[in-house]
Amino acid sequence: MKTHQIVIIGGGTAGITVAAQLLKKHNALDVAIIEPSEKHFYQPAWTLVGAGTFKYEDTIRDEASLIPEGATWIKDYAEELHPEKNSLTLRSGEEVSYEYLVVAPGIKIDLTLVEGLAETMNKNGVGSNYVDPKYVWSQVQSFKKGGTALFTQPTTQIKCGGAPQKIMYLMSDYLRKKNMLKDSNVIFATPGSVIFGVKEFAITLEKVIKRYGIDVRYHHRLKKVDGDKKVAVFDRVEHDETGCVISLPSGEPRISEVEVPFDFLHLAPPQTAPDFIKRSKLVHEDGANVGWVKADKNTLQHPDFPNVFALGDVAALPTAKTGAAVRKQAPVVVDNLLRLIKGETVMNNEYTGYSSCPLVTAYGKMVLAEFGYGNERMSDPLISNFVDTTKEQWSMWMLKKYGLPFMYWNLMLRGKA
Repeated sequence: MKTHQIVIIGGGTAGITVAAQLLKKHNALDVAIIEPSEKHFYQPAWTLVGAGTFKYEDTIRDEASLIPEGATWIKDYAEELHPEKNSLTLRSGEEVSYEYLVVAPGIKIDLTLVEGLAETMNKNGVGSNYVDPKYVWSQVQSFKKGGTALFTQPTTQIKCGGAPQKIMYLMSDYLRKKNMLKDSNVIFATPGSVIFGVKEFAITLEKVIKRYGIDVRYHHRLKKVDGDKKVAVFDRVEHDETGCVISLPSGEPRISEVEVPFDFLHLAPPQTAPDFIKRSKLVHEDGANVGWVKADKNTLQHPDFPNVFALGDVAALPTAKTGAAVRKQAPVVVDNLLRLIKGETVMNNEYTGYSSCPLVTAYGKMVLAEFGYGNERMSDPLISNFVDTTKEQWSMWMLKKYGLPFMYWNLMLRGKA
C-alpha cells in the first residue's frame, strides 16, 4: 500500500494549483497527485478554437511538465474511495492511504443522457466545443449558404455555464462579417428562464442578442438529437399569453414536445460527476446536488470527513464551475490543510462563491462577468477602476485571448496566482 500525507485526486486546474501552492509554502510536504492523463488542456480557449481565432495545439501541455517539483505523480485512475478508512483504491487494484484528501477530479461529459447524441456527435453538423472545437470550427466555416444554427445546453450542471452562448455570439459575428447573417436563423434553446443570472451582465447580453437577431427560446429541455434528419427534440414547458406556466391538475407544468430542424447544432453536452465519485460516501444522496461532493461553501471542507476537501467542478457549491472559481478556492483549501496539519481547528472561511465567465460577444469584444454566491456582482476592484466590465470591451478580449492563458500556464499552475 502506498501512503502519503496529502493525496490529491485530479491533475487538472484545481489539483495542480493546490499542489503547487502547498509545495510553494512547505516543500517538505508529502503530496501525491492521482492523474492518468498524459496531456493537460487549457479548455477555456476552446471557445476561441471553435471560432478559428486560437490554435488548438496551444491549449495543450504535457502533464509531466506541470507536476510540481516535489510532488509524486500516481499515473492511474481513482476507482473506489474509502474515506472512513482514509484510503482509496486505484484502477490497478493498488490501495493508497492518506492523512488528508483533496477531491478535484473534474467533471464527466455524458453523451448518453440525450437520446441519439453519442451516435451523431462530430457528424451531421452536430458538434461541441466541450468535445472537439476543431470540428466546430470546420462546421462554422462550411456554413456558407445560411440556414439554421441551433445552440443549446442541458438541464445538468455544466462547466463554464456561459460557453454555450460564447460560440453562438462568435458564430453570429462570423456570419455578419461574411454577410450571411441575414440568410441565417440563429436559435438559442435553453432550459433556463433568463439569459444570465446576474442582471448587470444580462442587460448587456440582451443587447447583443438583439444586435444579431438571435431567437431565444426559454424552458426548452433537449431530449433527443436525430443527426440523420438534422432535428433536435425538446420538451418545452408551456406558458400562457401572460408568461405564466400552464399547470396540469396535479400541479406539474404542462409539457409539449417540440422539434427544431437545424443545419448546424452546437450544444453543451450533459455533464455529471465522475462515476467513482457518484458511488462514494462523499456525495449528496438526494436533492439538487445529488452525486456531487459535499463541501462547506466557505471553507470547502467536507462536513462528514473533516480531513477531506473538495474544489473545482466536482464540488457541490452554489456557484458556476469555472477555472476562475478554482483560483479563489485553492488558497482557502491550502490554508485550511496547513491549519489542520498544525493541529488548528478554526478554518479559513473566506471563499464567498467567486466565479467568472468571460463572455465573448464578438471577435474583439468581451464582457467579463464576475459574481459570487447569490448571483451578486463581484468585479475585481482594480480592473473595475479602469474598465466597465458590464460592457463589451476590446481590452477584455485581449485579456481572454492573451492575458488569461499566460496567467494560467505561468502563474496559476505554478502556485503564484
